Amino acid sequence: MKLPQPLTPGRLLQRYKRFLADVALADGSVVTAHCPNSGSMLGCAAPGSPVLLSRSDNPARKLAHTWELVQVDGSWVGINTGLPNRLAREGIEQGVVTELQGYGRIRQEVCYGAERSRIDLLLEEPGSCYVEVKNVTLVEGDVARFPDAVTTRGQKHLRELMAMVRDGARAVNFFVVQHAAARSVSPADAIDPAYGGLLRQAAAAGVELVAYQATITPEEIVLSRRLPVLL
Repeated sequence: MKLPQPLTPGRLLQRYKRFLADVALADGSVVTAHCPNSGSMLGCAAPGSPVLLSRSDNPARKLAHTWELVQVDGSWVGINTGLPNRLAREGIEQGVVTELQGYGRIRQEVCYGAERSRIDLLLEEPGSCYVEVKNVTLVEGDVARFPDAVTTRGQKHLRELMAMVRDGARAVNFFVVQHAAARSVSPADAIDPAYGGLLRQAAAAGVELVAYQATITPEEIVLSRRLPVLL
């Protein structure tokens, strides 16, 4: 997936109110950028970190800039949570995600479930495969961990996926890891033990846990290799 070009380099001054970030640009000016990430961004929001911003010329936008990437330990990390669904779909369509091949149709944001959810990707023909996509940016050592904050929404999604399996469908919890240091994925039990418990319960119930790492440059983000999910 190509990123908007050109991206504007800067240094993070602060991230605040979840969706705002002040960034110092190379010319000394400071801009407030939209932060497209509602999580805690633990490990990815240290003041002084190099960042890359995209810019929109849409006059209806309150903020022209969007924070896309942050550099952590010398590597770019993708923080835009609007991209993982597209990355997952692209990876499936291009044959990179080998586990999810063989379906004739992909639909996005389809309503389903008793708790009134929307599935990120619904693969159909033959059968049905419900794919819930999660963006992972928190890495401890070489272990990517999800979530980076308590997620009642993520817990709901796991319950919905288990219900789909009970109804005879295939269900997948898909982790998109946008961090180069990761070598495996595990639940962040210290942050959200309820999610970790439900993830293990879901795996035991037949929900498939799939994780792919993205290769990230200032020009593009692509899924490149599968990572093990360790419970």
